Amino acid sequence: MKTLVTQFPHNVSVTEHLWITLKDGTRLAARMWLPLSASQHAVPAILEYIPYRKRDGTRTRDEPMHGYFAGQGYAVLRVDMRGSGESDGLLADEYLLQEQEDALEVIDWISQQTWCSGAVGMMGKSWGGFNCLQLAARRPPALKAIITVCSTDDRYNDDIHYKGGCLLNDNLWWGGIMLAYQSRPQDPALVGDGWYQDWLHRLENMPFFPALWMEHPLKDAYWKHGSVGEDWAAIQCPVMAVGGWADSYSNAIFRLMDHLDVPRKAIIGPWAHIYPQDGTPEPAIGFLQEAVQWWDRWLKQDDNDVLAGPRIQAWLNDSQRPNSQRPQAVGEWIAIDGDTDEVTEAQHWHLQPAVMTQTPLAQDHWQSISTLQNHGLFAGEWMGAGVLGESPSDQRMDEGLTENFDSPALSESLSIYGFPQFNVTLSSDKPAAMLYVRLSDVAPDGASTRVTHGWINLSHLQGQEQCVPLTPGESVQVTVQLDGIAWRFAAGHRLRISLGTTFWPMIWPMAEHATLSVNLASATLQLPVCKQVEPIAGPNPHPATAANTPLTILSPGRVDRELHYDVVNDSWQSITNGVGGVFGEGVYRFDDIDTTVDHSLRRQLTLQNHDPLSAHYVLTQSMKIGREDWWTETDITLEMRSDLTHFIVSGEMHVQHNGESVFKRRWDQRIAR
Repeated sequence: MKTLVTQFPHNVSVTEHLWITLKDGTRLAARMWLPLSASQHAVPAILEYIPYRKRDGTRTRDEPMHGYFAGQGYAVLRVDMRGSGESDGLLADEYLLQEQEDALEVIDWISQQTWCSGAVGMMGKSWGGFNCLQLAARRPPALKAIITVCSTDDRYNDDIHYKGGCLLNDNLWWGGIMLAYQSRPQDPALVGDGWYQDWLHRLENMPFFPALWMEHPLKDAYWKHGSVGEDWAAIQCPVMAVGGWADSYSNAIFRLMDHLDVPRKAIIGPWAHIYPQDGTPEPAIGFLQEAVQWWDRWLKQDDNDVLAGPRIQAWLNDSQRPNSQRPQAVGEWIAIDGDTDEVTEAQHWHLQPAVMTQTPLAQDHWQSISTLQNHGLFAGEWMGAGVLGESPSDQRMDEGLTENFDSPALSESLSIYGFPQFNVTLSSDKPAAMLYVRLSDVAPDGASTRVTHGWINLSHLQGQEQCVPLTPGESVQVTVQLDGIAWRFAAGHRLRISLGTTFWPMIWPMAEHATLSVNLASATLQLPVCKQVEPIAGPNPHPATAANTPLTILSPGRVDRELHYDVVNDSWQSITNGVGGVFGEGVYRFDDIDTTVDHSLRRQLTLQNHDPLSAHYVLTQSMKIGREDWWTETDITLEMRSDLTHFIVSGEMHVQHNGESVFKRRWDQRIAR
């Protein structure tokens, strides 16, 4: 239950819109919360710099968070990056060098304002968490500390486009959302009569985002740019990293804490891809209070105890029933004080036919692995967004299609923290194939909860910078790193490893249906077992925020999730339908700026079990925004198929203003696999 704080040490003024003019003349739009006392005594500043529209995109999130920071004596600026929101220019892609260069100017501009003490902090979630790390690596003198939430240090392996060298189907989803976001015009109430021509210019020059990312299937310079893990030493300011197990961006926290050599702290909770004062699954935390303590230490130079206690406060998940709807987490907070390999010890499990033991096979034993194309239907979402229905369901349905290996029932509980690793020798009958590995927690009654998983494109065994086809029948050594996790298996439960060759609808299928031959004598699961579990009280347990922005829900939203099976054609269809809100937020009006937002999106993924080339993905969405006498509406349809050599991606966009068509566009691209 969040506490609404109405009395703060500082009274605050809010500037709805101001311009920050860059040296090339481009104006970036900002919204600012400023303590009134800053006119007499300069204060430190906090920057959040993202493309999601400070006017009518992130307003519900910004007001209670940034208003809270300002009330504690900080100037806060929410800046729309070049080509987004009310800012000038064009947005050509994610994480460009231009984006960083602009941010360097913004940080310098902020530090030189009369109301600023010269000290600047930077924070953000997702895109904003990425560029916090990227800007820290650029070392602008005024940037004294950052807070990065739900982000990554490795853009190729741990972002929404590729994972393990395989194309994530969320690439099309996110690319489609970016098209819709970028189709919205500047608000004429802020920028004046030039909004219409600027809007058309932005529409005409918009990149086809999903195809843009698909054109880089290997870990080339495109992905290494902006991946701070390529040079840890570049970051020299203090870093707080925050994430959640129900999100897809928690892996980086392990690496940041292990590799950075600066003052650093981390919190990993049970949450999805949201700020943890709103965290779900519960418990949410008093993240804003934790953040203020961090800012006080590094921006105000208060000698507080923010670095006291463990380096990482992590939520240790307990064994729990599988459920696609998980509003409440089960577990407790623990202390992790040291590098991952210092606080864990490797425990090795070996595979034998249908079982997993701590005794390896004495001689080679080869087993075929070949899963149907529909394996993965009960996996949930790749990126949890805090919406009910997105968590993995009982894995027994998917495990009926995989080769499974169970441990004996545990005589006592077993706690792990870090990255489980699976090693095996195998061969493939096709030049391109994938290996999928899942670790599950199996209850005495057979219910199976996914703990973590991982996969690898076997054409990338010689490095992710190159694609080297397998030689059919030739044995290769394979290592699959599973996603990082903190989990306590209960006594009486079993561990289960499941091996597969497909994972739909999370991953686009390989061009051919492959069969792997796995040598069980070589197969080893390495578990990072906690040397000691130290329960702690955890982060501040009392979420608190400033007042919310005035908002009226005009119609409630929902997210429907359905699976359909066509018996005649042996075909599965997975449908996710966000009605009146991509994440179920509903149709709403910002009352203080009289602006209504209505964004719906439907995903339909179809696949026949006998044919990976039957994969078909259709994404449709509608984005409406405006007020009386100023309404814009964008309808977008994206479609994806593939053949043996190429991905085939197409799209249509139709934009209207006050009911009249003003822009149409079609994309058709073939992209080499």
